[in-house]
Amino acid sequence: MAKKDWKAKAKALKKQLKALVAPAAPAKAAKPVSPLAPASFPVLPRIAGVEFSAVEAGIKYLNRKDVMLVRLAPGTAMAGSFTRSTTRSACVRDCQAKLAMKVVGDVGAAIVVNSGNSNAFTGKVGDQAVAAVTESVAQALGIPAARVFSSSTGVIGEPLPYTKITDKIDDLVAGLQEDAIEMAAHAMMTTDTFPKGAAATLQGEGGEIRIAGIAKGSGMIAPDMATMLVYIFTDARISATNLQKLLSRNVDETFNSITVDSDTSTSDTLLLAATGQSAAAELKGAALKAFEVALRGVMMNLAHQVVRDGEGATKFVEVRVTGAATPSDAHKAALAIANSPLVKTAIAGQDPNWGRIVAAIGKSGAQAERDSLTIKFGDILVAQNGWRNPDYKEEDGAAYMLQPELVIAVDMGLGSAKRSVWTCDLTNRYIEINADYRS
Repeated sequence: MAKKDWKAKAKALKKQLKALVAPAAPAKAAKPVSPLAPASFPVLPRIAGVEFSAVEAGIKYLNRKDVMLVRLAPGTAMAGSFTRSTTRSACVRDCQAKLAMKVVGDVGAAIVVNSGNSNAFTGKVGDQAVAAVTESVAQALGIPAARVFSSSTGVIGEPLPYTKITDKIDDLVAGLQEDAIEMAAHAMMTTDTFPKGAAATLQGEGGEIRIAGIAKGSGMIAPDMATMLVYIFTDARISATNLQKLLSRNVDETFNSITVDSDTSTSDTLLLAATGQSAAAELKGAALKAFEVALRGVMMNLAHQVVRDGEGATKFVEVRVTGAATPSDAHKAALAIANSPLVKTAIAGQDPNWGRIVAAIGKSGAQAERDSLTIKFGDILVAQNGWRNPDYKEEDGAAYMLQPELVIAVDMGLGSAKRSVWTCDLTNRYIEINADYRS
């Protein structure tokens, strides 16, 4: 063997040996799950007329499912609520336009969702991406493109590599199954640490009615319609008009009453689908009222789970305002407290600094009078009549703040209006998550 060949072989062997003895690259640490997360994903009932699937498309994340598809049976009624952001995404605008269209005949419908890219602030390219994806789904399922609703969540301002989705449509259709709702919930997660699901069942006239919903959301949570991405399905028999009325009537005190960081997303979407395949009669009268109560419960459950998964959250907090002059004032005061960085960091530090609550009320814009205010931590009376309660002990407040779930109660002493808002604390972890979000 020539000398140069020996040298080449020796070099190759040396390289192989180096690779063998080199320390292995450290494994990427698993994302910590929120300490406020439920013990497990709930068992959700199958909804007749609804099928789910999910695939790995590699839009941003590797080795995880990031696109999900829902097929809805012919005759499904649809309702929705969306962000009022003036920079809302192409998907949101498309969904709004489609829900406004008149549906002719009992045609099916579909929902397609991707994570990793929000397709927001992407101009006409974004509109083209929505059209390409929804038309591909429509063709594969044999339904009108006007009945395909899409959502995208993730980084803002980057073109959506939509061919990665359209290339997977056949796989998505082939994988559709009734019992894959948890897989669909996983596929739309971004900074979420757990998938979110909730359900309810009730007895209708002549049969059982089922409701099942999934959601994603962790940061950029200060909805102005609904929150992040939420999809709720029911087999109830109800018209699209009545379905929309119920949804709109219950959004305000559920999804519009949560906040993680006071930032409203460009992509907030809530879609509600009713397949009409329950054996129960069409909803009306007492049955309709019972259904609304159950639907509201599912919406509230999902909204609370979003807060429990707030980026870096360690505390789940209800801000309960009573005695306000008007409902608007109650909402203003509650949100001012819930969104205050000073209040939220005090909670994170387990510091009963009630003065920050006073300051938040004062800046809220709600009618307030110093000598009428009452402030409590749970059942602990902290302040009233414009001054600290003389029996209040700082150590009692500090002990209360150690709990993972807290109630900050404020009575304005001016009227009968009330409102609750749910929030979480603000920790160093929130900064870490958002500083690394695009990397």
